[in-house]
Amino acid sequence: MDYQTKLDFIIPDHPSLSLYSQTQTLEISRSRFYYQPMPVSPEEIKIMGFMDKIFTDCPFYGSRKIQVELTHKPYNTFICREHVQRLMREMGLQAIYPKAKKGLSDPNQQHIKYPYLLKNLPIIRPNQVWGSDITYIRLLKGFCYLVAIIDWFSRYVVAWRLSETLDIGFCLENLKTALSLAVPEIFNSDQGSHFTSPQHTGLLTAHPAIQISMDGRGRCMDNIFTERLWRTVKYEHVYLHDHQTTNQAEQGLTEYFDFYNNRRIHQSLGYRTPAEIYFQN
Repeated sequence: MDYQTKLDFIIPDHPSLSLYSQTQTLEISRSRFYYQPMPVSPEEIKIMGFMDKIFTDCPFYGSRKIQVELTHKPYNTFICREHVQRLMREMGLQAIYPKAKKGLSDPNQQHIKYPYLLKNLPIIRPNQVWGSDITYIRLLKGFCYLVAIIDWFSRYVVAWRLSETLDIGFCLENLKTALSLAVPEIFNSDQGSHFTSPQHTGLLTAHPAIQISMDGRGRCMDNIFTERLWRTVKYEHVYLHDHQTTNQAEQGLTEYFDFYNNRRIHQSLGYRTPAEIYFQN
């Protein structure tokens, strides 16, 4: 059952079940039930789109360099650094260097962190290593978030899901979908609170064959194949289409990921598609 379906089951004025009991039973947060998207001005959305492009090209840029880059052509946008920092937090952008910052990769100190297992490891077969990450997706009149799980050997996108909020539910549903299709030997992610949460790691540890691996803090290059996927998705689809709503983005990305998995050839794969490599046996 997906997150929106669970929300539809809630009855706020139920005579015997409190809202707390209902949300606990359905494993969703009360804050998500009460959530109402705040309107974002067209000017702010435009600036966030500029920042997304800058960061996609230069993921090692922090707020200072992004602010400077915004002043140059073709952006010609002048905002203070504090404004850039606020938007980076909202978008979940975090520069690649070991420094704790708010965002998609913001850690929870109480969650268990797992060691990075992939250094110098030969990746030689499908389902040996899966990587997962979350990225910001701009819309014409807002934004949403995309989580995906990619098989490192074949670059095949095993599962993906969109959400209008950063509530953990869409990550859990995406992982459940992926695990219903196959089980990896190693599951790699960053140390963000979504991936270190007991709810997420519990789905993995329920499969004894899965080892959990996590990137070093601030080192998204440890999850390089997912980072490359984000760049590809944004330049080949997101930046070419002005999706107005999350539903439109979902329809467009459904078509794109079908193309990416089944028709887009990769030079690194010997000019074959991810699906050809992933399902070769």
